[in-house]
Amino acid sequence: MHQYTRGFGHPRLVAALAKLYSKLLGRELNPQTEVLTTLGAYEALYSSITGHVDTGDEVIIIEPFFDCYEPMVRYAGGVPRFIPLRPKNNGPVQSSADWILDKYELESVFNSKTKALILNTPNNPLGKVFTYNELSYIADLCKKWNVLCISDEVYEWIVYEPNKHIRIATLPDMWERTITIGSAGKTFSVTGWKLGWAYGPANLMVNLQMIHQNSVYTGNTPIQEATAIAFEKEIARLGSEECYFISISKELQPKRDFMAKFLLESGMKPVVPEGGYFMIADWTPLESQVDLNSEQDKYKDYRFTKWMTKKVGLQGIPPSAFYGSEHKKLGENLVRYCFIKEDKNLQEAANILQKWKSGKS
Repeated sequence: MHQYTRGFGHPRLVAALAKLYSKLLGRELNPQTEVLTTLGAYEALYSSITGHVDTGDEVIIIEPFFDCYEPMVRYAGGVPRFIPLRPKNNGPVQSSADWILDKYELESVFNSKTKALILNTPNNPLGKVFTYNELSYIADLCKKWNVLCISDEVYEWIVYEPNKHIRIATLPDMWERTITIGSAGKTFSVTGWKLGWAYGPANLMVNLQMIHQNSVYTGNTPIQEATAIAFEKEIARLGSEECYFISISKELQPKRDFMAKFLLESGMKPVVPEGGYFMIADWTPLESQVDLNSEQDKYKDYRFTKWMTKKVGLQGIPPSAFYGSEHKKLGENLVRYCFIKEDKNLQEAANILQKWKSGKS
């Protein structure tokens, strides 16, 4: 286990991945040609994009998006085309389900230059879990325009009831045009292992293999062996309450609900996620209590998060980072927090906000 393993994926791990996804997709995956392990989902995205996007190709990116999509597309010579999810209500508490694509706006960005669409479900940072109807509409456009779908599904197991994660590769005639990306870091809460994978039809995967072969060549052998063992254990109890793939969401749901509660009590307007372990919230009801002029950043959410970190002691992420330049204003009123934390740390965050609200911080 201390020597190089197979370049396209440790044999025991690709066998386990093929076995798992064959069950989930209802089709038999070839572990040798239809599965590739990578250095994190990051490299799976890089190999997918670089392996398929040529100079001048347009790539549709749904906003808010994981922030590496845009630079990877540009690095490959592609042209990002951004399409935002927009909230359909503005109540004190929203669900990520309230953020939807405008169908006509989406249709308008497809054209003869469109090479790929990048889908992220459950979405980071929003936590939106795309419904079957939403995925069907996206799939129909991909088929109409002969477009590749790169589906980033790293949060596939963190989905809160009654929502269901639907893999777009299972929709009619989508297997042939979909590359799906997963992550051991997100699946087993071991992000430091930096192990990801991609699966799809062999004729699409060969382009990823080419990039992988000539950039990183192979992955970490003992980490791949350990992940294979973890998958073998969980596959054996797939569907039972004891399966980690089921228990992780049940463990995180109370944390999610607690965060939504204390953000609302602080005066923010949380967007309760259907999946993932991030929550965005509208912080602008508190703007009068914040000295935005003390920071020099262009966008308000950067100034807010820096001020909060320095003066209040609570750290968040500015969501305008998850938008293209033309739509960054859509993220300026928001902040992203993470709730995959020990309960005592979430309680401390609640205490910090309560003290700040009462003027004692």
